Amino acid sequence: MKVPTVSETETFLKEAEKLNPGLWVAHSRTVGFCARIIAEKCDNLSADTAYVLGLLHDIGRRQGITDMKHTVDGYRFMISKGYDDSAKVCLTHSFPYKNINSYNGKNDLTVKETEFIKDFITNAKYDDYDRLIQLCDAISLPDGPTYIEKRLVDVVMRRGFNDYTIPKWKAFFELKNYFDSKIDKDIYKIIGVK
Repeated sequence: MKVPTVSETETFLKEAEKLNPGLWVAHSRTVGFCARIIAEKCDNLSADTAYVLGLLHDIGRRQGITDMKHTVDGYRFMISKGYDDSAKVCLTHSFPYKNINSYNGKNDLTVKETEFIKDFITNAKYDDYDRLIQLCDAISLPDGPTYIEKRLVDVVMRRGFNDYTIPKWKAFFELKNYFDSKIDKDIYKIIGVK
């Protein structure tokens, strides 16, 4: 896979935090933590790769305070560094339900960027890394792992609810069931949600 090393990733995240400090960095660290722990229990996933992808899923926020645009900004940044697989996750992490309108928040993209994401997520074949980061994004708060319900309500309170929110929530619960089955254990138990 085309992803940076753990050391490079830490450098990218520290640089990004200097450019745009905020809770998104602690959230990204929680996503990385959860992704690593779950990947360790999966035969087909590398714990280090999952950790890197989790840390970098929101790296587009380095560009400043944006909404959906952070996905494209992250994609461009990772492509510029030669890390295509990390770039893919920057786009796919927000769309477990493959519809651009399911994004909770504002579409602050250009028409061209909007069409790019629509085409990308429609045609992307999600693998277990995409699925894992989508799940971990939905169970991660800046202060640590949490229940999906708590995180999803947190997002809706900040960014709003739309006609696609319920199908998107269902997609998140399907991801949890998928990984619970894959590791034959409740993921909440291994990531320390109480």
